[in-house]
Amino acid sequence: MSKSASFATLMLFAVASALAVSACNMGATKNAAEYQYEVMNPWADVDPIPPRSISQRLDTLDGKKIGLFANSKRSSVPQARMVEKRLKERFPNVQTDLYHAPDPDYIAQDNPQWGKFSAWIKTVDAIVLTVGD
Repeated sequence: MSKSASFATLMLFAVASALAVSACNMGATKNAAEYQYEVMNPWADVDPIPPRSISQRLDTLDGKKIGLFANSKRSSVPQARMVEKRLKERFPNVQTDLYHAPDPDYIAQDNPQWGKFSAWIKTVDAIVLTVGD
């Protein structure tokens, strides 16, 4: 059973149990309408980074500088080079800049290389990511 299915089953059980207890206590001094239950997710992931909109699309690639980000997998650089070749065939005035990440968490914000990567981002108009699988 998947984690989400297990969680859904657990939550359904918790709500059903609460309703059963509430039904048993209906003869008590409190009215059933006075009971209120809050179901909380113990696995909640809270993202501390505020959401923002995506970047606007470029009207053309001609004359733009396109960053080619190659991740740490073996074929990502050859894939990026193929994208570069195709871009230059279609848009002769396009500039490209290859950025190769040597390890999987290279662009994590807590990685010492984050400053170099974030500076590179500011030098390009758009980025094409190659995964290398």
